[in-house]
Amino acid sequence: MMLDWQERYKEKVRTPEQAVATIRRGDKVFIGSGAAEPQTIVKALIETAGRLADTRIMHIMTLGVAPYTEEKFTDQFRHNAFFIGANTRQAVAEGRADYTPVFLSEIPALFKSGQMPIDVAIIQVSPPDKFGFCSYGVSTDVVKSATESAAKVIAEINPQMPRALGDCFVNLNDIDIAVPVDEPLLCSAYVKADDVSRRIGRNIASLIEDGSTMQMGIGTIPDSVLLHLTGKKDLGIHTEMFSDGLMELVDKGIITNRRKTLHPGKTIASFCIGSRKLYEYVDDNPAIEFHPTEHTNDPFIIAQNDKMVSINSAIEVDLTGQVCADSLGSMFYSGIGGQVDFVRGASRSKGGKPIIALPSTAKDGKISRISVNLREGAGVVTTRGDVHYVVTEWGIAYLHGKNIRERAMALIGIAHPKFRKDLMEGAKKLNYIYKDQILPDEEAVYPEELETVMTTKDGSELIVRPIRPTDEEMLSDMFYDLSDQTIINRFFSMLKSMPHRRLQQFCCIDYQSEMSLVAITNEGVKQKVVGLGSYHLNPATHRAEIAFMVADAWQGKGIGTFMMKSLVRIAKSKNIKGFTAEVLRDNVAMIALMHKAGVEPKSNIVDGSYVFTMDF
Repeated sequence: MMLDWQERYKEKVRTPEQAVATIRRGDKVFIGSGAAEPQTIVKALIETAGRLADTRIMHIMTLGVAPYTEEKFTDQFRHNAFFIGANTRQAVAEGRADYTPVFLSEIPALFKSGQMPIDVAIIQVSPPDKFGFCSYGVSTDVVKSATESAAKVIAEINPQMPRALGDCFVNLNDIDIAVPVDEPLLCSAYVKADDVSRRIGRNIASLIEDGSTMQMGIGTIPDSVLLHLTGKKDLGIHTEMFSDGLMELVDKGIITNRRKTLHPGKTIASFCIGSRKLYEYVDDNPAIEFHPTEHTNDPFIIAQNDKMVSINSAIEVDLTGQVCADSLGSMFYSGIGGQVDFVRGASRSKGGKPIIALPSTAKDGKISRISVNLREGAGVVTTRGDVHYVVTEWGIAYLHGKNIRERAMALIGIAHPKFRKDLMEGAKKLNYIYKDQILPDEEAVYPEELETVMTTKDGSELIVRPIRPTDEEMLSDMFYDLSDQTIINRFFSMLKSMPHRRLQQFCCIDYQSEMSLVAITNEGVKQKVVGLGSYHLNPATHRAEIAFMVADAWQGKGIGTFMMKSLVRIAKSKNIKGFTAEVLRDNVAMIALMHKAGVEPKSNIVDGSYVFTMDF
């Protein structure tokens, strides 16, 4: 068998010039993807361009040069991009090349059905094994379906191409022309993450639970996520792209794939781009399987991974949750890619989390990437009905199942502070939010460092964090669950209602002269506020008045004490002189709380109530 394929191989060998000489005028030519671009044959094709005309070239992103998009070759070549890379962007923008917006998972069907016929597939593969099979190596993606659909296959046979494993092989019988080459694969340089990317990465990492299966792409944000996963356990990978950062997490034992519900024990990818070390790592590695895009990107297959987390980037998100990811206004910049495939797959996964990540600003902070409306001409890649989590360096907005008012408020809350007022005013003009909604102070930056977790006396775990404007509905729910006596103890009268105009006074604070902490419990997928502790500074005395409110079912479990000590610590850090509080004489629990601040209070009776004063 070995001698048989070796004889056939000799018959197929041609020089690059001989190989491209078989390409005819008007042929539709597919070129291999990413780091597996067959550079030698592409260069030979350009050198013989004079004899060609109207040759159609198609591919997803490649790392190499794309001389066929140069203006001087307009009559010889016309490029069609399924995903626009840096090497083809100008040609598409100037109308010398085309862009086909399509889900990555659906490209193979275009080839196989004949809707998008391929006359010649030019690819790069590893040398044949003893059975005559070549590996697609670092790029299986749509290359496999293109090869299987093409009338003619021209393959560079490169010993520097790793022999990747999985559903990623082509038999020598299916290669018409073999061009031996020996050259390094294209590599992608590592770009060091800036502070914004690191903060985004930290926010995303907070959403990733032990045992999650992840998908992420290339760039500083995905790399920053990886930096913050060092404390996680038994993560898995089902992704389009395998990167250097993922390799490092495998080596550290953080990625084990042990708890995956599909392909357990295996990293699943369709291509890899990165360093030479990465390419050596995937070579003949049985822990990594490369599969074609129709498998890795099929939402129904993706959804079979429990706790599937997809992380994708965006160019712009409007206040209703529409995500533009492929264009700058009317200028096409990249492509749809696999974003929607993985968003929909993760959203249907048990415990899945589809995440859209982006910096809050562009052009050195001059433009907000959270916008009232998408720019004119901007395309919607992920619809407002598909979006779940949106993450910037300023926080996390959860949009799924939320109304337009809630979405707008959540997204304004993670926009850059200097743009929040304009976004709020724009939202009011469109009737997205309340007309009397308090405008945010540009200096009111949510203090995420104050977020913490407490364990109650009965062992329940609660999140305790500063209040946000988006907590208004949860606070309303808490109020209407309170007993009459609890309401009287807090407000000194029997309030019958808590309308928006009053609620927002609690939720919209500056975090400096006023601070409110909420205690939150998770009830299934829904969160519920069960406690509120606040202080408001009196600038005349430089003391702050404090007040507390705990849901009836949660009283006596230590929530008030935890909040009191937290507020004392925060107030001291802001050089506040002390606290004051007015408490009804029969509010025994609140009177007891005044003695648990770690500061001895002084008290006197005024109009039938205790007035407490404590100096730090």
